[in-house]
Amino acid sequence: MLMRHSATSLTEAFAGLSLGVITAFVLAALMDRSDFLYRAFYPVLLITQTVPAIALAPLLVLWMGYGIAPKIALVFLVCFFPVTVGLLDGFRAADPDAIILLRSMGANEWHLFRHLKLPGAIPRFFSGLKVAVSYSIIGSVIAGWLGGSSGLGVYMTRVRRSYEFDRMFAVIFLVSALSIALMRLTALLEFRCTPWMEREHKN
Repeated sequence: MLMRHSATSLTEAFAGLSLGVITAFVLAALMDRSDFLYRAFYPVLLITQTVPAIALAPLLVLWMGYGIAPKIALVFLVCFFPVTVGLLDGFRAADPDAIILLRSMGANEWHLFRHLKLPGAIPRFFSGLKVAVSYSIIGSVIAGWLGGSSGLGVYMTRVRRSYEFDRMFAVIFLVSALSIALMRLTALLEFRCTPWMEREHKN
């Protein structure tokens, strides 16, 4: 039973996380390219994190209904911020001297992004992604409290109402285990994508 509910929660988590990562990448690249967009959107990003996710849940249900859409939207909202900030900080931390050097060699904006900013931002991207991955599972559980037929949040609500606290603890331990497993997978993906970081640590 827990595995069936876990499949639903993981589906919601991966859908929201994927949308969050894609949106974060596009938004961070645009904000890095334009100072106007940076000044316009960065305060908005900060404000979105001052509103508790559980407070947004009922509003999402009102706007999107009781299907899977509000659950994915809630996961998206809690995931895209850490990835956006990580990428944006990585893009803006590019070495100014390296930028000047590449420009003197005829590099355009795409060349700067492809060969300098993006490789330099990958470690910070994965730092944000690790946070977002753990948030995605928690977000999917909170989303399950909105209602539905399956999901760890739905199951947790049911066993809480029937005072089956042993099953409540089982769900809590399972959520923790899933979060740790996904974070370890993210760390493995980071290792595969940044082999130069391992060489730097060895040196």
